[in-house]
Amino acid sequence: VPAKNLIGKENEGFKVIMKNFNHERWGFVVQANRFSRCLLEDSWNYATKRATFGKKLMEHPVIRWKLAEMARQVEATHNWLENMTLQMCEMPKEQAMTVLGGPIALMKAHSSKVFEYCAREARQIFGGNAYTRTGLGERVERLYRDVGAYAIPGGSEEILLDLAVRQATRAKL
Repeated sequence: VPAKNLIGKENEGFKVIMKNFNHERWGFVVQANRFSRCLLEDSWNYATKRATFGKKLMEHPVIRWKLAEMARQVEATHNWLENMTLQMCEMPKEQAMTVLGGPIALMKAHSSKVFEYCAREARQIFGGNAYTRTGLGERVERLYRDVGAYAIPGGSEEILLDLAVRQATRAKL
């Protein structure tokens, strides 16, 4: 790269790219959590309408447990997202880019795991309807396929978890 086209200091470009990942990963968390919430909402609505064995799905304890577990994970992710968002807004930019890399990496890995969990559970609740590209299970089917599109960009779960541990080790927590 010619000297006139350098952005930042020579041989420090990787640091700039890595710091930019925080906002990219934050965006993936927002999307993954929103889609997890959509899956929860669709599952809830479906469970109140669909009947099996003479009862609405919602009357089956195992379905209520699935919905409660989805809600617990979605709400926890949302709380974490709100916390990180506040820190990103309140911390000086340079400090936030450095200090929040590990926690944001953990949050991104967590959100994609929650998204995958909610997609799987929604599929279980919707049954055969979750395999159709149209009709009642259309959104569940699409989101189940899309999980990987949110888990991999910005760093796969394994890479992000390793990054978080390495950053915490350097910080001597």
